[in-house]
Amino acid sequence: MEQAQIWYDKIAEFVIDYGPKLIGAILVFIVGSWVIKKIMGALRKVMNKSNYDESLQRFLLNLLNWTLKVVLILVVVGQLGVDITTFAAVIAAAGLAVGLALQGSLSNFAGGVLIMIFKPYKIGDLIEAQGVLGVVKQIEIFTTKLSTPESKLAIVPNGAMANGNIINYTAQGKIRVDTVIGIGYDEDIQKAKEVLLEVLTSNPKVLKDPAPSVNVLELADSSVNFAVRPYATPDDYWDVYFATYEGCKLALDKAGIEIPYPHEVQINK
Repeated sequence: MEQAQIWYDKIAEFVIDYGPKLIGAILVFIVGSWVIKKIMGALRKVMNKSNYDESLQRFLLNLLNWTLKVVLILVVVGQLGVDITTFAAVIAAAGLAVGLALQGSLSNFAGGVLIMIFKPYKIGDLIEAQGVLGVVKQIEIFTTKLSTPESKLAIVPNGAMANGNIINYTAQGKIRVDTVIGIGYDEDIQKAKEVLLEVLTSNPKVLKDPAPSVNVLELADSSVNFAVRPYATPDDYWDVYFATYEGCKLALDKAGIEIPYPHEVQINK
């Protein structure tokens, strides 16, 4: 009985000393969680009305949500009587250790933040960066995913993307398709230009503004080369590219204009 009384006294003492703190901590956690939920909901509505980029919106909301939760945990721990200064120092030390171990990941994280803030490209844009050409499929915190013309998925670290050169072919809404077509030196240059230009203007996917152009590019060893340059939307780029080469070949053949090619020389023995 004496031992039981001792345990009873200890429990009673613990309840008296820590009960109010524990109840207070629980109340703080419940109220704090409710406040965080309301704040996040309000911010989400504001961002939706402001037409924030979906990737940036998701990132900022997640970052703020976790920040508020960490602050709430510190407040709850303080309510229990734990020295917050010591607790925060432990968290800071742990964060420093993790940061040193994940330097590359943190660089990519920072790159992702910069990309989402300054928006050098967005989902659906055709870009060229880090030696990769492709359509942006997803912008994540650490990486950007591109779909290449060969239907391959390229995953590029955001650190490299943020610090390297980026060519955005979609930003202007149009892209020039550069092709080179050669004809023989004995052919009529003016007639060839008219034939090639007709190929471009008759293609419905070639933009009227800026107007397509056909100009003499160079006098090569065995051909007169034309710079055949139609403009297209980024979505129609490859369709116009392939149609231009095919259409020019067929049109020149029909007009009787020769496209030079190597001829085998037969030696009579």
